[in-house]
Amino acid sequence: MNVIILSIIVLGIIGIVGAAVLYAVARKFYVQEDPRIDQVEALLPGANCGGCGRSGCRDFAAACVGADTLDGLTCPSSSTETMKKIGEIVGLAPVAAKPKIAVIKCNGTCELRPAHARFEGAPSCAVLSSLGTGQSACPNGCLGCGDCVEACPWGAMRMNLETGLPEVIEDKCVGCGACVKACPRSIIELRNKGPRGMRVFVACSNKEKGALAMKACKVACIGCGKCAKNCPHEAIAVNSNLAYIDYEKCKLCKKCVEVCPTHSIHAVNFPVKKAEPAATESKA
Repeated sequence: MNVIILSIIVLGIIGIVGAAVLYAVARKFYVQEDPRIDQVEALLPGANCGGCGRSGCRDFAAACVGADTLDGLTCPSSSTETMKKIGEIVGLAPVAAKPKIAVIKCNGTCELRPAHARFEGAPSCAVLSSLGTGQSACPNGCLGCGDCVEACPWGAMRMNLETGLPEVIEDKCVGCGACVKACPRSIIELRNKGPRGMRVFVACSNKEKGALAMKACKVACIGCGKCAKNCPHEAIAVNSNLAYIDYEKCKLCKKCVEVCPTHSIHAVNFPVKKAEPAATESKA
Protein backbone atom coordinates (compact mmCIF):
# COMPACT_ATOMS: atom_id res chain seq x y z
CA MET A 1 0.00 0.00 0.00
CA ASN A 2 1.18 3.48 -0.77
CA VAL A 3 2.88 5.05 2.26
CA ILE A 4 1.05 8.36 1.78
CA ILE A 5 -2.35 6.69 1.69
CA LEU A 6 -1.50 4.63 4.78
CA SER A 7 -0.43 7.76 6.64
CA ILE A 8 -3.69 9.51 5.76
CA ILE A 9 -5.71 6.53 7.00
CA VAL A 10 -3.76 6.32 10.28
CA LEU A 11 -4.07 10.06 10.91
CA GLY A 12 -7.77 9.91 10.08
CA ILE A 13 -8.34 7.10 12.60
CA ILE A 14 -6.37 9.00 15.28
CA GLY A 15 -8.45 12.10 14.59
CA ILE A 16 -11.74 10.19 14.84
CA VAL A 17 -10.68 8.47 18.11
CA GLY A 18 -9.49 11.80 19.55
CA ALA A 19 -12.74 13.52 18.64
CA ALA A 20 -14.73 10.68 20.24
CA VAL A 21 -12.69 10.95 23.44
CA LEU A 22 -13.13 14.74 23.61
CA TYR A 23 -16.87 14.37 23.02
CA ALA A 24 -17.17 11.76 25.77
CA VAL A 25 -15.19 13.93 28.22
CA ALA A 26 -17.27 17.01 27.36
CA ARG A 27 -20.50 15.07 27.97
CA LYS A 28 -19.16 13.61 31.20
CA PHE A 29 -18.09 16.90 32.73
CA TYR A 30 -20.70 19.18 31.17
CA VAL A 31 -22.04 21.74 33.63
CA GLN A 32 -25.55 23.01 33.03
CA GLU A 33 -25.62 26.81 33.31
CA ASP A 34 -28.64 28.83 34.22
CA PRO A 35 -29.87 30.46 30.97
CA ARG A 36 -30.58 33.64 32.92
CA ILE A 37 -26.83 34.29 33.13
CA ASP A 38 -26.75 34.89 29.37
CA GLN A 39 -29.81 37.14 29.62
CA VAL A 40 -28.24 39.28 32.36
CA GLU A 41 -24.87 39.42 30.60
CA ALA A 42 -26.56 40.66 27.44
CA LEU A 43 -27.80 43.72 29.36
CA LEU A 44 -24.35 44.61 30.68
CA PRO A 45 -21.91 46.88 28.80
CA GLY A 46 -19.29 44.16 28.36
CA ALA A 47 -16.35 46.39 29.33
CA ASN A 48 -15.19 44.01 32.09
CA CYS A 49 -14.00 47.08 34.00
CA GLY A 50 -14.27 45.46 37.43
CA GLY A 51 -16.19 48.38 38.90
CA CYS A 52 -18.75 45.98 40.37
CA GLY A 53 -16.03 44.18 42.32
CA ARG A 54 -16.22 41.09 40.10
CA SER A 55 -13.75 39.72 37.58
CA GLY A 56 -15.94 40.66 34.64
CA CYS A 57 -19.45 41.10 33.32
CA ARG A 58 -20.21 37.37 33.14
CA ASP A 59 -19.02 36.84 36.70
CA PHE A 60 -21.30 39.69 37.78
CA ALA A 61 -24.20 38.13 35.86
CA ALA A 62 -23.59 34.76 37.54
CA ALA A 63 -23.47 36.47 40.94
CA CYS A 64 -26.82 38.18 40.29
CA VAL A 65 -28.47 34.92 39.24
CA GLY A 66 -27.13 33.02 42.24
CA ALA A 67 -27.80 35.72 44.84
CA ASP A 68 -30.62 35.90 47.38
CA THR A 69 -30.57 39.70 47.21
CA LEU A 70 -29.09 42.29 44.87
CA ASP A 71 -27.85 44.32 47.80
CA GLY A 72 -24.19 45.08 47.03
CA LEU A 73 -24.53 43.93 43.42
CA THR A 74 -24.51 47.04 41.26
CA CYS A 75 -22.94 47.70 37.89
CA PRO A 76 -21.66 51.30 37.91
CA SER A 77 -21.71 51.35 34.13
CA SER A 78 -25.40 50.43 33.88
CA SER A 79 -28.40 52.69 34.27
CA THR A 80 -31.09 52.34 36.90
CA GLU A 81 -33.41 51.01 34.18
CA THR A 82 -30.91 48.27 33.32
CA MET A 83 -30.63 47.20 36.95
CA LYS A 84 -34.43 47.03 37.10
CA LYS A 85 -34.45 44.70 34.08
CA ILE A 86 -31.81 42.52 35.73
CA GLY A 87 -33.96 42.41 38.86
CA GLU A 88 -36.93 41.25 36.79
CA ILE A 89 -34.88 38.46 35.19
CA VAL A 90 -33.58 37.08 38.49
CA GLY A 91 -36.76 37.80 40.43
CA LEU A 92 -35.17 40.16 42.94
CA ALA A 93 -35.67 43.80 43.77
CA PRO A 94 -32.79 45.99 42.54
CA VAL A 95 -31.04 48.13 45.13
CA ALA A 96 -30.59 51.73 44.06
CA ALA A 97 -27.00 52.89 44.37
CA LYS A 98 -25.79 56.47 44.41
CA PRO A 99 -23.82 57.23 41.24
CA LYS A 100 -20.09 57.68 41.79
CA ILE A 101 -17.48 59.70 39.98
CA ALA A 102 -13.71 59.84 40.13
CA VAL A 103 -12.07 62.92 41.67
CA ILE A 104 -8.41 63.92 41.53
CA LYS A 105 -7.09 64.63 45.02
CA CYS A 106 -4.25 66.79 43.76
CA ASN A 107 -4.23 70.33 42.45
CA GLY A 108 -0.47 70.67 42.13
CA THR A 109 -0.29 72.17 38.68
CA CYS A 110 3.02 72.89 36.97
CA GLU A 111 2.75 76.47 38.19
CA LEU A 112 1.86 75.68 41.79
CA ARG A 113 4.16 72.68 42.20
CA PRO A 114 7.32 73.32 40.18
CA ALA A 115 9.46 70.41 39.05
CA HIS A 116 12.69 69.72 40.93
CA ALA A 117 13.88 66.86 38.75
CA ARG A 118 13.57 65.51 35.24
CA PHE A 119 12.67 61.91 34.48
CA GLU A 120 13.62 60.53 31.07
CA GLY A 121 12.66 56.88 31.57
CA ALA A 122 9.48 55.04 30.61
CA PRO A 123 6.47 57.40 30.76
CA SER A 124 4.70 55.46 33.49
CA CYS A 125 3.49 56.52 36.92
CA ALA A 126 4.10 52.98 38.19
CA VAL A 127 7.73 53.08 37.06
CA LEU A 128 8.31 56.57 38.45
CA SER A 129 6.65 55.66 41.75
CA SER A 130 8.88 52.58 42.09
CA LEU A 131 11.88 54.92 42.16
CA GLY A 132 10.49 56.45 45.35
CA THR A 133 10.11 60.00 44.07
CA GLY A 134 8.50 62.10 41.39
CA GLN A 135 9.58 65.10 39.41
CA SER A 136 8.40 67.54 42.10
CA ALA A 137 9.10 67.91 45.81
CA CYS A 138 5.65 66.57 46.77
CA PRO A 139 5.93 62.92 47.84
CA ASN A 140 2.19 62.28 47.52
CA GLY A 141 1.17 64.29 44.46
CA CYS A 142 0.24 63.29 40.92
CA LEU A 143 3.13 61.88 38.90
CA GLY A 144 1.61 63.12 35.66
CA CYS A 145 2.38 60.19 33.35
CA GLY A 146 -1.24 59.31 32.65
CA ASP A 147 -1.50 55.70 33.82
CA CYS A 148 -5.06 56.51 34.91
CA VAL A 149 -5.94 57.82 31.45
CA GLU A 150 -4.64 54.63 29.83
CA ALA A 151 -6.55 52.47 32.31
CA CYS A 152 -9.95 54.11 31.77
CA PRO A 153 -12.04 51.85 29.50
CA TRP A 154 -14.59 54.62 28.86
CA GLY A 155 -12.33 57.39 27.59
CA ALA A 156 -13.45 59.48 30.56
CA MET A 157 -10.03 60.88 31.46
CA ARG A 158 -7.47 63.04 29.71
CA MET A 159 -4.20 64.74 30.59
CA ASN A 160 -4.15 68.52 30.71
CA LEU A 161 -0.86 69.47 29.11
CA GLU A 162 -0.84 72.90 30.77
CA THR A 163 -1.40 71.73 34.34
CA GLY A 164 0.25 68.32 34.01
CA LEU A 165 -2.72 66.77 35.79
CA PRO A 166 -5.41 64.32 34.67
CA GLU A 167 -8.95 65.55 34.20
CA VAL A 168 -12.20 63.62 34.55
CA ILE A 169 -14.75 64.00 31.75
CA GLU A 170 -17.86 63.96 33.90
CA ASP A 171 -20.42 62.95 31.29
CA LYS A 172 -18.35 59.87 30.41
CA CYS A 173 -17.20 58.72 33.86
CA VAL A 174 -19.24 55.79 35.19
CA GLY A 175 -17.35 55.34 38.45
CA CYS A 176 -15.88 51.96 37.58
CA GLY A 177 -12.71 52.59 39.60
CA ALA A 178 -10.20 51.49 36.95
CA CYS A 179 -8.29 54.76 37.34
CA VAL A 180 -8.25 54.34 41.13
CA LYS A 181 -6.53 50.98 40.79
CA ALA A 182 -4.05 52.32 38.23
CA CYS A 183 -2.82 55.24 40.35
CA PRO A 184 0.25 54.16 42.38
CA ARG A 185 -0.11 57.11 44.76
CA SER A 186 -3.83 56.68 45.44
CA ILE A 187 -4.70 60.28 44.59
CA ILE A 188 -7.88 59.27 42.75
CA GLU A 189 -11.00 58.50 44.74
CA LEU A 190 -14.54 57.47 43.89
CA ARG A 191 -17.03 59.78 45.57
CA ASN A 192 -20.77 60.30 45.36
CA LYS A 193 -21.56 62.33 42.26
CA GLY A 194 -23.83 64.49 44.39
CA PRO A 195 -27.10 66.25 43.63
CA ARG A 196 -26.86 67.91 40.21
CA GLY A 197 -23.20 66.89 40.21
CA MET A 198 -22.29 69.15 43.14
CA ARG A 199 -19.59 67.90 45.50
CA VAL A 200 -16.89 69.18 47.84
CA PHE A 201 -13.55 67.45 48.39
CA VAL A 202 -9.97 68.08 49.46
CA ALA A 203 -7.85 68.30 46.31
CA CYS A 204 -4.64 67.29 48.05
CA SER A 205 -2.98 64.08 49.22
CA ASN A 206 0.17 65.48 50.88
CA LYS A 207 0.60 64.15 54.43
CA GLU A 208 3.62 66.23 55.34
CA LYS A 209 3.47 68.91 58.00
CA GLY A 210 2.25 72.34 56.99
CA ALA A 211 5.56 74.08 56.27
CA LEU A 212 6.92 71.18 54.22
CA ALA A 213 3.64 70.73 52.37
CA MET A 214 3.51 74.42 51.44
CA LYS A 215 7.12 74.34 50.32
CA ALA A 216 6.30 71.55 47.88
CA CYS A 217 2.97 72.98 46.67
CA LYS A 218 1.32 76.36 47.18
CA VAL A 219 -2.18 74.88 47.46
CA ALA A 220 -1.38 71.94 49.73
CA CYS A 221 -3.51 71.04 52.72
CA ILE A 222 -1.56 72.07 55.82
CA GLY A 223 -3.70 70.17 58.31
CA CYS A 224 -4.66 73.33 60.21
CA GLY A 225 -8.10 71.96 61.05
CA LYS A 226 -10.03 75.16 60.29
CA CYS A 227 -12.32 73.25 57.94
CA ALA A 228 -13.14 70.65 60.60
CA LYS A 229 -13.80 73.32 63.25
CA ASN A 230 -16.17 75.23 60.99
CA CYS A 231 -18.05 72.24 59.60
CA PRO A 232 -21.53 72.18 61.25
CA HIS A 233 -22.13 68.58 60.19
CA GLU A 234 -18.95 66.95 61.58
CA ALA A 235 -18.13 65.71 58.10
CA ILE A 236 -14.40 66.55 58.20
CA ALA A 237 -11.55 64.85 60.01
CA VAL A 238 -7.84 65.66 59.97
CA ASN A 239 -5.46 62.71 60.11
CA SER A 240 -1.73 62.65 59.32
CA ASN A 241 -1.78 66.40 58.56
CA LEU A 242 -4.43 65.92 55.87
CA ALA A 243 -8.11 66.84 55.96
CA TYR A 244 -10.73 64.47 54.55
CA ILE A 245 -14.40 65.20 53.87
CA ASP A 246 -16.84 62.33 54.42
CA TYR A 247 -19.17 62.62 51.43
CA GLU A 248 -21.89 60.70 53.25
CA LYS A 249 -22.03 63.37 55.97
CA CYS A 250 -21.28 66.44 53.86
CA LYS A 251 -24.32 68.67 53.28
CA LEU A 252 -22.57 70.86 50.69
CA CYS A 253 -22.74 74.01 52.81
CA LYS A 254 -19.25 75.06 51.59
CA LYS A 255 -18.21 76.60 54.91
CA CYS A 256 -14.98 74.60 54.69
CA VAL A 257 -14.25 76.07 51.28
CA GLU A 258 -14.59 79.58 52.65
CA VAL A 259 -12.19 79.11 55.58
CA CYS A 260 -9.47 77.02 53.90
CA PRO A 261 -6.32 79.24 53.95
CA THR A 262 -4.63 77.43 51.04
CA HIS A 263 -7.73 76.90 48.86
CA SER A 264 -7.10 73.16 48.78
CA ILE A 265 -10.80 72.37 49.20
CA HIS A 266 -12.72 72.36 45.93
CA ALA A 267 -16.42 72.83 45.34
CA VAL A 268 -17.48 71.80 41.83
CA ASN A 269 -20.63 72.31 39.77
CA PHE A 270 -22.18 74.77 42.20
CA PRO A 271 -24.20 77.56 40.57
CA VAL A 272 -22.29 80.79 40.22
CA LYS A 273 -23.74 83.58 42.30
CA LYS A 274 -24.82 86.58 40.32
CA ALA A 275 -22.88 89.72 41.05
CA GLU A 276 -24.83 92.29 43.03
CA PRO A 277 -25.69 95.40 41.03
CA ALA A 278 -23.55 98.40 41.83
CA ALA A 279 -25.18 100.87 44.13
CA THR A 280 -26.45 103.93 42.29
CA GLU A 281 -25.18 107.28 43.47
CA SER A 282 -27.75 109.26 45.33
CA LYS A 283 -28.80 112.43 43.64
CA ALA A 284 -27.84 115.65 45.34
